[in-house]
Amino acid sequence: MKVLLANPRGFCAGVDRAIQIVEKSLERYGAPIYVRHEIVHNKHVVDSLRAKGAIFIDELDDIPSKDKDRPVIFSAHGVPKSVPASAEAQNIFYIDATCPLVSKVHREAERHHKNGHHIILIGHAGHPEVIGTMGQLPEGAVDLIETVEEAENYMPPAGFEDKLSFATQTTLSVDDTSDIIQVLQRRFPSIQAPHKEDICYATTNRQNAVKELAQRCNKVMVVGSTNSSNSKRLVEVALRYGAEQAWLVENKNAIPWVHLEKSDIVGISAGASAPEILVEGVLESLKERYNCSFETLSVTQEDVVFKLPRVLRAQKQDKKQAS
Repeated sequence: MKVLLANPRGFCAGVDRAIQIVEKSLERYGAPIYVRHEIVHNKHVVDSLRAKGAIFIDELDDIPSKDKDRPVIFSAHGVPKSVPASAEAQNIFYIDATCPLVSKVHREAERHHKNGHHIILIGHAGHPEVIGTMGQLPEGAVDLIETVEEAENYMPPAGFEDKLSFATQTTLSVDDTSDIIQVLQRRFPSIQAPHKEDICYATTNRQNAVKELAQRCNKVMVVGSTNSSNSKRLVEVALRYGAEQAWLVENKNAIPWVHLEKSDIVGISAGASAPEILVEGVLESLKERYNCSFETLSVTQEDVVFKLPRVLRAQKQDKKQAS
């Protein structure tokens, strides 16, 4: 079996930063540390951090009274403004692990709103990132659009026909989002776009790599969790660009063996929240069953790094001074 490995794949800078925030908070403050929602959408990562002392909660009210003095971390997907406001009202110490590229979308939406525009957000209803972005502005200031059909039928509030701006969730399909944007720009020629594309570099790079994979492989496996938006988009991209079959696999135990044959050329990628150890597990399982040859298909190299929050960077400075 020939196996082609997509590059880039797996962790992006925002995910790596968010995980580091939880780990370094545990080092600095000890267990338990509370994390509002999954820090990133990957079961392996969440279980690993839980084993180290992180407690995952849905809302701040889920923190027991005895632990109200423990730090709380907000997930990489971002939170509505009401969440930090609630934490401050309860004197809860929090660290915000929102990906800087998601924060960029928040600030742009605020800027457009301040300039008197109504905001259209392209994204998936119910996704934490969408909830967080819509929660940056007053109720009714943002409308969510998910499909081309919705874009064709969209009617802005009265008086805002020429005062529209759009933003997008950072983990969408590049192609699908482009189709929606084209409809909006055709229908509302004065609509304002972000200064820089909202879909993040990591999402774009991983989709571009899978597009190349799909043209050379008849079958593609994407390592990632079922609640990971960017991982699910990679499966869709693989099928759209030529793969006969494509699957989202949580780990090596989810490999669809019944559909694999030794004559296959199999492409392997991983969502931005999937750790490389899960990819390695899939590769080892393939090697146990087949005589595999491996090739890396690289479309670009990534060197993006995001700084940790200042409160955790201070930890490094303390250690330097102590030495």
